[in-house]
Amino acid sequence: MSNAFEKLSVGQVINGTPFHPTRETIREFCEASLDFNPLHLDDDYMKGSFGKTQFGGIIMHGMNNFGVITKMLTDWLYPHGGIHRRLETRWKSPVKPGDTITPSATITSLKTTQKGRWVSLEVIVNNQKGEVVAAGEALVEFPTQI
Repeated sequence: MSNAFEKLSVGQVINGTPFHPTRETIREFCEASLDFNPLHLDDDYMKGSFGKTQFGGIIMHGMNNFGVITKMLTDWLYPHGGIHRRLETRWKSPVKPGDTITPSATITSLKTTQKGRWVSLEVIVNNQKGEVVAAGEALVEFPTQI
């Protein structure tokens, strides 16, 4: 059993790997997810108005934010025997080709039960301007038996 859980504290920050979406990575995500929404592919379509919103060009899939958060959690947890159990996110702002997004998480609580050791985290994804483009909560477990 890993002793990584005992070294954790509320307020501790986990930093993820920056991601640089391009037209190519957005297209690849379209193909992988089978989501060919024109929001992600058609600049002419995106020059239109969506009510009060105008994007001015294609945007990355919101689920890509989910992916960079999941990568961060897995990169942190896997070497210590931890398991990613739950993730909920909200998209706050669009991400465009040429942006750089970086996930991070802050531990908000630690709890030990008979069946596991649990960590709650606040997760965010920031762009290169420091703006929050996605935010949410995660729950991870450090099992008592591996």
